[in-house]
Amino acid sequence: MLRYTVILVPEEEGGYSVEVPALPGCYTQGETRKEAIAMAKEAIELYLESCKAHGERIPEESSIESLVIEVKEPVA
Repeated sequence: MLRYTVILVPEEEGGYSVEVPALPGCYTQGETRKEAIAMAKEAIELYLESCKAHGERIPEESSIESLVIEVKEPVA
């Protein structure tokens, strides 16, 4: 079983865009968080099938560290 990190970004107009950092060019979107995750899974599977079909190596997840950093708001 392979595992990949996905980044869900809430969009201003609604829905979510999704990026898979370990798979260059692997992006998708969904109207809801649940749909975005399902679409991400499908996009990853299609990406990996394409790699296999073209004799390319399957990219591995690198150790990505994610942090939330708090900063002060700028004073006007």
